[in-house]
Amino acid sequence: MTDAQRPTLRQQQKQRTRTALLEAARRQFVERGYAAVTIDDITTDVGCSRATFYLHFSGKPDVLRRIGAETAQQRAVSVYAELDAVLATGSRAEFTEWLRRAVDWFEKNRDILPVWDEAVTLEPSFRPIAAEAVAELPAAMPRHLQRWGEDRRDEARLRVGLLVTQLERFFTRWAVQGTLDTADTDPAVTLTDIWYPALLPPEARHPSVGD
Repeated sequence: MTDAQRPTLRQQQKQRTRTALLEAARRQFVERGYAAVTIDDITTDVGCSRATFYLHFSGKPDVLRRIGAETAQQRAVSVYAELDAVLATGSRAEFTEWLRRAVDWFEKNRDILPVWDEAVTLEPSFRPIAAEAVAELPAAMPRHLQRWGEDRRDEARLRVGLLVTQLERFFTRWAVQGTLDTADTDPAVTLTDIWYPALLPPEARHPSVGD
């Protein structure tokens, strides 16, 4: 990196402040809930002014969007791009293993998921942000969309969106709320029974060799 490309001290400080605001907002949202946290709470935590906050973010929905953008991008790249490859194998067993890894992803991000849901409920301006995050996931699955064909592309996207929604609700009720008892069953196997055929184009719904 040349001297011209290297960030100035002012730019470095600005980035540190932005990162500190994001970290403070995430910590407080997780600990107290989205509604209870104010911009003053976040700025007091960091030790900066409201004016500084508004140099970086337009408000609470925007700061949560920035927090969620990193999570959503990680999901699109590491989880749903992998699903695209798994579906291309034609293996139910591989799909079951993918579901287990997807649940692991939810476990790693379980602290922010209730905050996201709360913001969607309370902030009308946040709903398009949440909808866009889900809509981006099929874009990480080009082979899957191609298998459905151009004339059925919207249906393929909808099915991926429904899968996302059910996995989120399943994880919330099972692991976060504890209101869904799976007893001695393996939820990944049950979810495979539901979702593996549902994601395949009708003409591809036949038993796979080697499963």
